[in-house]
Order: sequence, then structure tokens, then C-alpha cells
Amino acid sequence: MKQLDRAEISASTLYIVPTPIGNLGDITQRALTVLSSVDLVAAEDTRHTGLLLQHFAINARLFALHDHNEQQKAEVLLAKLQEGQSIALVSDAGTPLINDPGYHLVRRCREAGVRVVPLPGACAAITALSAAGLPSDRFCYEGFLPAKSKGRCDVLRALGEEPRTLIFYESTHRLIDSLQDMVSVWGGERYVVLAREITKTWESIQGAPVGELLAWVLEDENRRKGEMVLIVEGHKADEEALPAEALRTLALLQKELPLKKAAALTAEIHGVKKNALYKYALEQQEA
Repeated sequence: MKQLDRAEISASTLYIVPTPIGNLGDITQRALTVLSSVDLVAAEDTRHTGLLLQHFAINARLFALHDHNEQQKAEVLLAKLQEGQSIALVSDAGTPLINDPGYHLVRRCREAGVRVVPLPGACAAITALSAAGLPSDRFCYEGFLPAKSKGRCDVLRALGEEPRTLIFYESTHRLIDSLQDMVSVWGGERYVVLAREITKTWESIQGAPVGELLAWVLEDENRRKGEMVLIVEGHKADEEALPAEALRTLALLQKELPLKKAAALTAEIHGVKKNALYKYALEQQEA
């Protein structure tokens, strides 16, 4: 495979460059080549990225691009790209745009026809998922849960019947509150994996029903320190349970039709058993 060298860095190109999430050895050779060759490195925190570049003896021009200035500075960087400069976009750790700045810049580049080249590399969500032991063929990345309990519980309720594996990022000071809300909304049996300090010295990956995981975290303050990812088992539907949509349809039709007719039409619409719908409606009437 032909190696990327300085000559192959293209003008008027934005490179999306992942950086290590902990272990500096995880940076790729291609990332190092790009960072040492582009005209400018747009960084979430120039001091943090400066230390990374210094470690690898890379002397690069830095430009601050973070959550608070991105919409304004994106136009400045776009102009530089259109003038022929090459720019690398990095975040403090992991892949840019994954819960990090960069969306507005990439969107403006694509709207303006500026080439965007993504590099593969470190991502805490994917790294944690690969070791969680939960289904990974389909998953749903949700980022950080809301900071306040009401908003957090609203999101958890909305995701209560999501069958895909769920991925959340969580902070040290909100981990216990989030686990407690999961127990409150979902019950204590939903299986959750806590992946903490991935690729770092104190890396740990612990999985258990969420009620047990909460108790485990409360046993030792160190278990809630550091960068954390929560991998949550998707909802397992009861094969005998009637779909919520079918029950809503049945309730609406019952207002206008006899029960048997309402059950028959609902069964035809949703592909469920008519007798099960009829039995459910009778039980509801008796209750």
C-alpha cells in the first residue's frame, strides 16, 4: 500500500484527524503525517493539542475552534481553504464531531464544495462497544444525557423500547444520578456496561444489571472517576405482548365499532392475532 507523504497533502482540503483518547501510542502514522504537513491545525483547545504535537515533535500553526466560536470561525477557516490552504481539524481526544466541535465547519465546507477527507482512528464510543459483550450489529449513539433529572428521565423513557444497543457518554459528577434514573425508569434488570478510562492506565470495563452496577459504583469512589462510556442493552420485547401501536388503534376503533369488528380490523392493520386483541379488550373492560 502506498504511504501518504507530504506531497500528497492536497490544497483546499479539510482533514478530519482523530487523536488518542488516552494512550498516545494509538495515534496513526497517517494522522502524524497530516498534522505535520498541513498549513494549519484547527484545535478544540490549542494548549492541549500543542502538548500532543510537542510530544511528536510536530511544529504546526494552531487555530482555536471550539463550541463557543465555531459558527463564526468556520467562515474564517472556509475562506482559508478556498484560498488553497490545507487544514487539519482535531478535538481534544478521539474523532472530531463525535460529541466535539466541527459540525458547522464540515457542513459549510460541503455546501461550498470544499473537499473533506476523514481519517480513521480513536473513538471512545466504538472502542467501548467493541469490548462490552453486547450486540454491536445495530446500535444507537446518544451522546451525553441531559444534566437535569427530568430531562434525563424523559430521554430514558423515550428510549425505553429501543431494541438497539444504546451508547452514552457520562461525566464523573453525574454518573450516579444517571444510573439511579435508569433504575427508576427501566427497572434494575437492564444490563449496562460501564467502560471507564479506556486505553488509559486505570482502564476498567464492568457490566451488570443496572441496579447491581449502581451498587458496585457506590462501593468505591474511584469507580466513578475519569472519562466514561455507558453501553446499555437494548429493549427485549415480550413476544406475547401486543404492540403499543396496535393497542392504540384498537382503542380508537372501539369508540366507533363493536369489539369483535374493532379487534378484527386492528389485527389486519398490524398483523397481530385477533383473538389476543379481543381477549385484551375484554380484560380491560373487566378491570
